[in-house]
Amino acid sequence: MVLFRVAFLHFARMVRLTFDYWRIGILCEVVYSLLSETLPELPASTTQSGANMNSPDRDANYKWVVLTLAALTHTLSVAIPMMCLPVLFKEISDDLGLSLVQIGTIWGSGFVPIIIMGIVGGVLGDRFGTRRILRMFCILAGIACGLRAFSSGFITLLATNLLYGFLFPAIPMNVHKTCAVWFSKRQLGLANGVVSMGMAAGFMVGSMISATVMSPWLGGWRNVLVFYGAVSVVVGVLWHFTDAPSGDEASGPAVDRVSFRDAIAHVLPIRNVWLLGVALFGFGGCAQGLLGYLPLYLRGIGWAGALADGALGAFHGVSAVAVIPIALLSDRLGLRKKILISAALMMTVGTGLVSIADGLVIWVAVILAGMIRDGFMSVLMTTIIETEGIGAAYAGTGIGFVMIFSGLSNLISPPLGNSLAQYHPRLPFVFWAGLGVVGLIALLFVREGDRA
Repeated sequence: MVLFRVAFLHFARMVRLTFDYWRIGILCEVVYSLLSETLPELPASTTQSGANMNSPDRDANYKWVVLTLAALTHTLSVAIPMMCLPVLFKEISDDLGLSLVQIGTIWGSGFVPIIIMGIVGGVLGDRFGTRRILRMFCILAGIACGLRAFSSGFITLLATNLLYGFLFPAIPMNVHKTCAVWFSKRQLGLANGVVSMGMAAGFMVGSMISATVMSPWLGGWRNVLVFYGAVSVVVGVLWHFTDAPSGDEASGPAVDRVSFRDAIAHVLPIRNVWLLGVALFGFGGCAQGLLGYLPLYLRGIGWAGALADGALGAFHGVSAVAVIPIALLSDRLGLRKKILISAALMMTVGTGLVSIADGLVIWVAVILAGMIRDGFMSVLMTTIIETEGIGAAYAGTGIGFVMIFSGLSNLISPPLGNSLAQYHPRLPFVFWAGLGVVGLIALLFVREGDRA
């Protein structure tokens, strides 16, 4: 209860400061942002007043505004446009005449580019600064999301979804890098928890309202995709009007610009990054397989459609509720590794329990696994940033490299697990629990002392 109370107080403070800055100071922010983009840098003697404006005291308050926008970016530019597609597939397939295999191909195609864009998006953030990258990729991803609405068949929808898949992966790693350059180590876990909650909330809302509310209201799936794309463009424009912390126009204070080659060469030899990548491969593959197969499995054993979808909603719901308390706990205790191991163990046990459970026990297993999904990701991102040799300067590259493993697991895990269903419908859960064990073993070898 204490953790929930602290989380609520932080959230209330963040909302209050957001309204204060965006209601009273928006004109000043717009003018300052435009000037900083168009005018050359002035000598130090002429920018003393600007330095006062960008003082540490001001940064201490304004960072909550940036954090709010970062969380909304996860919700509006990544999670909702991504998760709206599965619930709209029935309407899309009726309109375009798609088969079940074609639908599966389109859904999987959006995750393939993560393998490439994970590292590229992170390096771009380290090289050019998070504000520029978030502004550009939110706008481009919004355009690509809207382009999916103009598809006339399988090939065009596949192509536009691939294009969207090449653009949105750059957003999450730069959102987490933004947390690294605005927040100190003492609050970094909380900051990553807030933006992870934004992602979880987007997953839940996107799957709940896109087909049942937004499609009837807007007049069909095409208009829903155009609307979500337009919202993402607006988010990108808002990043243009944000300020930066003292000392750096785009990323934060004292964050060095690094070249693509130097960033890769610096990050690759770091042992912890590889171990955390393997851990995410196991954990992410377990979670992704479970989420894709669970509704089909529950329908297959006789659950009503609404009840089966409700289990998936419960997974995302408890994840969104628990993410900030988990992040606060990791900040308070400072034991990131133990929290990651505990979360991976809960995901593994919950997934394995589904393979032998029936009735009410399935709900227990799903809630057990879902409770720590986004909390795990929050603490994992914080651990990557805190790894010795990463820090704020290489946060984008480090997170991007680890996300390559997530892309690989998202590509491999669901089809391999699903293929086992032909032998027994419960076997996929055993396979995915095994992946969770792989991630758990990798975490045991992570050196918790390797911090920046």
